[in-house]
Amino acid sequence: FLPGGLAQQESFDPKPFSPLEYRGEMGSIKTNTGEIISQTLPQLAKCADKFTIIRSMSHGEAAHERGTHNMFTGYKPSPALIYPSFGSVVSHEYGPRNNLPPYICIPNQPNEFAGSGYLSSSYGPFSLGADPANAGFKVQDLNLAGGVDAERFARRQDALSTVNQYFSSRHNADSVTAMDSFYERAYSLISSEKARDAFDIEKEDAAMRDRYGRNQAGQRLLLSRRLVEAGARLVTMTYGGWDMHTNITNGIRNSMPALDQGLAVLLNDLDSRGLLDTTLVMVSTEFGRTPKINSDAGRDHWPKVFSLMLAGGGIKRGYVHGASDPTAAEPDLDPVSPEDLATTIYHLLGIVADKELMSPGDRPIEIVDGGKVIKQLLA
Repeated sequence: FLPGGLAQQESFDPKPFSPLEYRGEMGSIKTNTGEIISQTLPQLAKCADKFTIIRSMSHGEAAHERGTHNMFTGYKPSPALIYPSFGSVVSHEYGPRNNLPPYICIPNQPNEFAGSGYLSSSYGPFSLGADPANAGFKVQDLNLAGGVDAERFARRQDALSTVNQYFSSRHNADSVTAMDSFYERAYSLISSEKARDAFDIEKEDAAMRDRYGRNQAGQRLLLSRRLVEAGARLVTMTYGGWDMHTNITNGIRNSMPALDQGLAVLLNDLDSRGLLDTTLVMVSTEFGRTPKINSDAGRDHWPKVFSLMLAGGGIKRGYVHGASDPTAAEPDLDPVSPEDLATTIYHLLGIVADKELMSPGDRPIEIVDGGKVIKQLLA
């Protein structure tokens, strides 16, 4: 997840033939599939045969919070209800595997809409609380406090489960369930050396850490791979600040190289391990940026059209879906809504998007309302 709003023109949808005030100062390059992307992505250009670009994402929310809600949930924001994020729905539907939390955020939950919404907080993410790029990186809540042994911890967890059952029978269990789930999840981590090792980036080969890049993007992506390979069902990794209202050229030059390197290595690494076909990678953001450069040499919020990237997990390789118009102002071909994207993502994850979940008051709510599977994206 790239917070702030990634500019489509300086990433996956450059406009080399538009006037300078629209195309910006960055040039474009050809990918190994013959497509054009921004010159800011030279490493991804070399492995474009492994991913798909959607150039026609579109919604109507130009405010950060509302755009973020759209892209994490597949729903328009509502004053009455906060909807669950992809990760929390996956957690609800599939649960944990290999003693790892089903939904993990690196380094932290990036916003309130990346959480469990109307579902129990027990389906919320496990946040690392630290950056794997930092020296001495340690995950919070991964080890017991001094003087607390595993047997005592287990007894406490069992007691909480008993209390939870008592309150559940009286329809007042959410807070206790959340606490019970926290201890159960923490104890599973503590009791499983293999699970703890998945979080230990120091156990990764030094040369591989160098390949990903010894920086925030590289090490967060590498840890994401370690966790997915070990059994985590969904990892949300957040990087950078893309709300570039001023001096967008310098902003992109500072932030993009590490992301370009790390993403390209991630795709090649997953592919070489035989994991890419069973691991869905999505590079998403809140919205795009304005077609025209503003008076501060930046671009402002623009939800009418923007781009994202998908790879693996049943996604077609080397494909570009949809198109924007000549100035990247509106969709020109095959517009994709957040509902369509979410429905397609859930389809690839084996989840029926119009399945109903129960919200407070025993009100059934569809996981996604009204989206369609974009069949052209499927391999």
